[in-house]
Amino acid sequence: MYAIMETGGLQFNVKEGEKLKVPKIEGKSGGKVSFEKVLLISKDGEALIGTPYLSGAKIEAEVLKQGKGEKVTVYKFKKRVKYRRKTGHRQDFTEIEIKKIESPKG
Repeated sequence: MYAIMETGGLQFNVKEGEKLKVPKIEGKSGGKVSFEKVLLISKDGEALIGTPYLSGAKIEAEVLKQGKGEKVTVYKFKKRVKYRRKTGHRQDFTEIEIKKIESPKG
């Protein structure tokens, strides 16, 4: 069984027991979170597809840790005008583990 969920403007393909990094969500380490924005659930070869979301579907997960990702260097340059700008960015993330995928049918 797998599902496609949306969080932070991104879509993730998830399975029960899987660990993944999603854009930062509120919650402490060891806490529980649930996602109601479920687009698709596939079970035993049958797919339930939402328009755009499945009503009654829910994904429950546990927060493992909060953190910052790898540094991304942003470099801007314009030739012949001595314009150079170098900055960096580290995106916040939340690592979660999928515990349960609830289908609207049960």
